[in-house]
Amino acid sequence: MAYLKLKRKSLQHNYQFIAKRLDKEGIEWGVVSKLLCGTVKYIQELIDLGVTEIHDSRVSNLKKVKEINKDVQTVYIKPPAKKAIKNIVQYADVSFNTELSTIRLLSEEAGKQGKLHKIIIMIEMGDLREGVLGEHLLDFYGKIFELPNITVVGLGTNLNCLYGVMPSQDKLIQLSLYKQLVEAKFNRKIEWVSGGTSVVFPLLLNRQLPKGINHFRIGEMLYFGNNLFTEKTVKGMKTDVFTLHAQIIELIEKPKVPTGELASNPSGEQFEINEEDYGKMSYRAILDLGLLDISTDFLTPIDKGIEITGASSDMIVIDLGSTKRNYKVGDWVKFKLKYMGALGLLNSNYIDKIVE
Repeated sequence: MAYLKLKRKSLQHNYQFIAKRLDKEGIEWGVVSKLLCGTVKYIQELIDLGVTEIHDSRVSNLKKVKEINKDVQTVYIKPPAKKAIKNIVQYADVSFNTELSTIRLLSEEAGKQGKLHKIIIMIEMGDLREGVLGEHLLDFYGKIFELPNITVVGLGTNLNCLYGVMPSQDKLIQLSLYKQLVEAKFNRKIEWVSGGTSVVFPLLLNRQLPKGINHFRIGEMLYFGNNLFTEKTVKGMKTDVFTLHAQIIELIEKPKVPTGELASNPSGEQFEINEEDYGKMSYRAILDLGLLDISTDFLTPIDKGIEITGASSDMIVIDLGSTKRNYKVGDWVKFKLKYMGALGLLNSNYIDKIVE
């Protein structure tokens, strides 16, 4: 069976890299765990790092965090569905919100549970996912700040998540100004301006982060060490926190060109034959996972001599070229992963998860 490996030393290295820079600026932050899909052994690795705040978009995952360590502050990072209100109040200390009717339900449920539920009001800054329009913020806040059992601890925004709108100094300065407006009008202190995410971190590295941004939520950068502006690795970070290991289940020299009439395969793909490949042979290996687990678009073989030639629901085919290059049936082939690829693997019940 294929397996996903988390390398503890690389995770520790990246965590310390991020923590050092945010602590230097006096910025609070939490780790986004949604990539881990509730994998308990991996959540435990986060907590063992010393993480005191974990963000997730699935309340069932936050429940697991609380079962491991009830003192970790949990943050639910999307507007709550009404049917989930009870569980969100029970397992999330903080939630992101944009709807007055939902916040009223949170207030009622927090009263029933004898809790004070904290919320972050998300503000629309151009990417058109969740967020209250800025011109409506004062009116919106005015209707919720006196609700019982609710306290607003922050204003936040998400960028780059839907349409790819990138953060900028101007957008983040505007977010900070919204906080100042609310505090001035209502004479209420708001703790966080939560404008920082993995895509914002490069602004901090380049000394372009406005001073008002004092809270970050970091996921992708922690696990992959990537700069989402340049799509390159951040200098000093590790890229091997996660690697995929897939086993060869067949290795045979075969023609490079299929024989017979070609039609669309079950994935809807129709292949075109390269006429230069007629009569040529190559060693083709089949791996023990497929599209049910991951799209090949999100895989990069660590061995640069390997080419991914295709995939079906449960098998991936790779081309080794004119020789076996010392590979044999039973050997493991290693891959680097993109974020969405790792997400699919972590959500698959068919992939083992281990820690090195």
